[in-house]
Amino acid sequence: MAEKNRAMGRGLAAILAAAPGSEQEDLRQLPTELIGANPNQPRRYFDEDSLLALADSIRARGLIQPVVVRPVSGGRYELVAGERRWRAAQIAELDTIPAIVSEHSDAESLELAVIENMAREDLNPVEEARACAALVEELGLTREEVGLRVGRGRVAVSNLIRLLDLPDEALALLERGELSEGHGRALLLAQDNAVRRTLARKAAAERWSVRELEARARALSAERQTIESAVDERPQAAVQADRDAAAAQISDALGAALGADVQVRVGARGFNAQLHFASLEEALALADRLAR
Repeated sequence: MAEKNRAMGRGLAAILAAAPGSEQEDLRQLPTELIGANPNQPRRYFDEDSLLALADSIRARGLIQPVVVRPVSGGRYELVAGERRWRAAQIAELDTIPAIVSEHSDAESLELAVIENMAREDLNPVEEARACAALVEELGLTREEVGLRVGRGRVAVSNLIRLLDLPDEALALLERGELSEGHGRALLLAQDNAVRRTLARKAAAERWSVRELEARARALSAERQTIESAVDERPQAAVQADRDAAAAQISDALGAALGADVQVRVGARGFNAQLHFASLEEALALADRLAR
């Protein structure tokens, strides 16, 4: 655990030292109004009370740690890292803030934004999952490479990304802190999103522990598998009889509608229909009727 804390808490300076393009950095005082948010920012929620507290600290002591920006068109700058500090500086009504200006590509900007936020250890599980997924999908990094950048193991990164398979209602409960990352992993034990939604609501409302949620999810999954097995174990003859009856019904319906001899057979992926014509003229006559 101590090793993880040291890795996650290296601070922005250590991150920048390892970042591409760090030799091009330039520390300046920039007008706050010329800086805009990073569209790749993984954080979606900023606690208002925390921002107000940080703003009070900035009024008293100034902004000690600079933000990181990159130049964009129109003489403006885009945040790469430090949006929380920038927002607090705006609340504190600072005209200028210290900023490290560096030429970062879109990919480098995304990577720095994700790593800087993950290093602070205050993202919720869904934000962390989206951040890791962005590094994998946008930059093409492996889960192991992502883990090295954010101070987590490959398995931990994979488990985080899997949380995004949960339905939106469950993700919202994770984002609000009503369920933990462990609860999210437990919900994934259920195979159906409808079941996951129900379990998530009950777990949050009744304050289930992670172990209780795991047990309930496993029980429901086992129950569903039992039902599906019972359906699959119907006598094969009965199943084939149902299919043959359906094929006959399809054949009669199509034959009546088309005025042609239609033969329908049961196939591996459904039903196959064949049309039979006594002559070319008969086939062309049917085609002419269908074209009208």
